[in-house]
Amino acid sequence: MFEGKVESIHICPEPEGRMESVAEVKALTDRGLEGDRYFTSTGTFSKKSYPDRNITLIEAEAVEAANAEDGVELDYGEPRRNVVTRGVPLNHLVEKEFTVGEVRLRGIKLCEPCGHLEGLTRRGVKDSLIHRGGLRAEILSDGMIRAGDEIRL
Repeated sequence: MFEGKVESIHICPEPEGRMESVAEVKALTDRGLEGDRYFTSTGTFSKKSYPDRNITLIEAEAVEAANAEDGVELDYGEPRRNVVTRGVPLNHLVEKEFTVGEVRLRGIKLCEPCGHLEGLTRRGVKDSLIHRGGLRAEILSDGMIRAGDEIRL
């Protein structure tokens, strides 16, 4: 069991644009996060419309470890994941249902870093985030996600 929370939330209205930090975001089943590039089907990988494109999460601890161990100097939004968590073992949530605030999610698969991410950030990011790049999830219920929300199984 774990006690986790939402550390921060990030969306990006434009493909390949800079991620914007927001205090809250509306999550909609089969659509994603309102205001995000994948919500409007304009994200780089939007042609692949799968439930795992609804929302992505990454552990704050993974970003901090990448910075400390590999010196990549990422802020929380730079890995291009929507929700930064703290105290949540995301790799263990594949095929599990959990809640983020009032929103129910289902972990689909790990969100391994790719060359595209490294191209939008800096050299070394891909290797630094392997196996700790986050989680792709499906939104199972509509609602708001807010910074500070609890995350529970």
